[in-house]
Amino acid sequence: MRRLNICLTAMLLCTCVAACGSSRQLQITAIQLGRALNPDRSVSEFTTVFEPKDTVYLSVLTVGGGSGTISVRWTYGGTVVGEPKKRVEDRDVAATEFLLQNAGGFPAGQYSAEIFLDGQSVGTRPFRVQASR
Repeated sequence: MRRLNICLTAMLLCTCVAACGSSRQLQITAIQLGRALNPDRSVSEFTTVFEPKDTVYLSVLTVGGGSGTISVRWTYGGTVVGEPKKRVEDRDVAATEFLLQNAGGFPAGQYSAEIFLDGQSVGTRPFRVQASR
């Protein structure tokens, strides 16, 4: 059902862009954060609270085709802990996944993921890692 909603939303956005006469360009429609991914690379288990040994998954949903570079700046306590980038091209509706892992476990505290499209910030998703029980 969730995938159907994502597809319907993306189709509606595509129709609107086409009707308005806009040229094809990559647009971000959603930013998802969670513990697991679906086969289409969208997040399947949404959360903003993680355990130290969890993998943090972030999925950026796009529509419109075209091309661009999507990047994520992962931070912990104001310190950048990762800045992966992915080039995406010629896709109408898609999900681009990023992950944050630490084999030794993450320290407890506040984190954030700032998402960029072609170097321009498009949103931030705060999350936290809680101490293991």
